[in-house]
Amino acid sequence: MKDNPISPTIPLDQDGVHHGFLKLPYSRDDSAWGSVMIPITVIQNGTGKTALLTGANHGDEYEGPVALQELAATTRAEDVTGRLIIVPYFNYPAFRASARTSPIDRGNLNRAFPGRPDGTVTEKIADYFQRTLLPMADVAVDFHSGGKTLDFVPFAAAHILEDKGLQEACYAAMQAFNAPYSVQLLEIDSEGMYDTAVEDMGKVLVTTELGGGGMSTARSNAIAKKGLRNVLIHFGIFQGEMQIDPSVTLDMPDGDCFLFSEHDGLFEIMVDLGDHVQKGDVVARVWSPDRAGQAPVEYRARRSGVLISRHFPGMIKSGDCAAVIGVVEG
Repeated sequence: MKDNPISPTIPLDQDGVHHGFLKLPYSRDDSAWGSVMIPITVIQNGTGKTALLTGANHGDEYEGPVALQELAATTRAEDVTGRLIIVPYFNYPAFRASARTSPIDRGNLNRAFPGRPDGTVTEKIADYFQRTLLPMADVAVDFHSGGKTLDFVPFAAAHILEDKGLQEACYAAMQAFNAPYSVQLLEIDSEGMYDTAVEDMGKVLVTTELGGGGMSTARSNAIAKKGLRNVLIHFGIFQGEMQIDPSVTLDMPDGDCFLFSEHDGLFEIMVDLGDHVQKGDVVARVWSPDRAGQAPVEYRARRSGVLISRHFPGMIKSGDCAAVIGVVEG
């Protein structure tokens, strides 16, 4: 296996607070010997757990970057027992473009794992995390939200795993994050996901969906900051008391949780995020984009539960996810 061309400009294993970059050489029209400079902060103090913290895996999702930038700017070495590896802008080219995928190679970083050291820019970033940073970590927190095309109730998530001991540890970390909703998440496309890479290494993963619409809010940012602090206390990296508030536990038992549009048109949501629906209820309608006076196409819930995600913004295409329903446990 070839060496990865990414090099850190700071030490990854020394006590203290270190701010720098992951430097990825990238020759291009406007910079023949240029590099992609991915910001990174490493804060270490003695021995303990290592937390690998990432935001902007998709570049149009902002709660993670906000929470991680504040963490990097305000945390002192003496606040930490162990090590924090903070990467606020995981897919840095996508983040700078305010896009889900990289403008360089159209790479979706969350479908690029394990990556390649001699591949595209996105594949090189994935390979560096796969072979260098993830092996250092005990826990990974990867922040997501809906980006520009989905909106979510704010939740932390964990997956059903074959390794039940690891599953239990991931569920405990999800509960420590303590978002308003806690979801046993069903992925519809898990091939190449960062989540899978983390879990396959036997590392604890906490992931989130904290909002959407290509923006963050004061509430969603506060949820991200509180949850991050809770997880770091849970693993003994920070000291203090966790802030635990009520959280609704939801399951996604099968594909009937998802509704996909089969039409292009004007999207009308019929229930709001967090609302309860019954099987058969009309969740969304799609109106003709080029004719007046035609009845809309109705999309009905295929199971009872809570609306946890909806399409965003107002126009929808055939194949787009229109809505997601979670089932309340207990």
